Amino acid sequence: MLELYGTTISSRLLLGTARYPSPAILAEAVRRSQTAIVTVSLRRETAGGKTGGAFFEMIRDLGVRVLPNTAGCHSVSEAVLTAKMAREVFATNWIKVEVIGHHDTLQPDVFALVEAARILTAEGFEVFPYTTDDLVVAEKLLEAGCKVLMPWCAPIGSAAGPLNLTALRAMRAHFPDVPLVVDAGIGRPSHAATVMELGYDAVLLNTAVSGAADPAAMAGAFAKAIEAGNEAFYAGMLEPRDMAVPSTPVIGKAVFA
Repeated sequence: MLELYGTTISSRLLLGTARYPSPAILAEAVRRSQTAIVTVSLRRETAGGKTGGAFFEMIRDLGVRVLPNTAGCHSVSEAVLTAKMAREVFATNWIKVEVIGHHDTLQPDVFALVEAARILTAEGFEVFPYTTDDLVVAEKLLEAGCKVLMPWCAPIGSAAGPLNLTALRAMRAHFPDVPLVVDAGIGRPSHAATVMELGYDAVLLNTAVSGAADPAAMAGAFAKAIEAGNEAFYAGMLEPRDMAVPSTPVIGKAVFA
């Protein structure tokens, strides 16, 4: 079981809700993923004349916990205002904070992120910050009041998988008691299994599922991979060796003259 801000969660897969072919396919993907948390972008769903109200009602009907996010925000003021609006719409203090600093890579503006996290935490929010794998930034986010960290493993939507395993290992080792959720860059179930084998607590997915030919089937595949990676980590995996080690013992082997 996973604990986030004092709440016990039954699944280690968090699922985004953007860009699915239809509401029915989204609902089936949520079911197959067995997720207990979905993320929703308030700005995305209310922009451009979209019927945000109907979408939000459909999300509520899924019977899972909603983690609103500030996707599309590029400043502290935008992120804070969006978070406050999301709290009103979804009646939750949970907020995933994104403050984008680079249009092409969608890399977070970590300076604005820390400031937004500090403001929102002071106002009673429980912040899930989308950040990089930088240890100093992570320390600043924890000092700002965050109790969960959400580092990327590659740029949003890139499907590149973990680009810097050394940095991800270092973050896990440096923050052994902080819930760490890999957010952004995962494209395949094997990528998810890899980061879970490092000891990460959960994975947040969107494009890897919504962009698949069969999103529901892909959601199920990710659920299995995440569970397998988590079980493997706690089972204790063999580390790579520099030489061959026989699986069959040679001591006591019969010798024929």
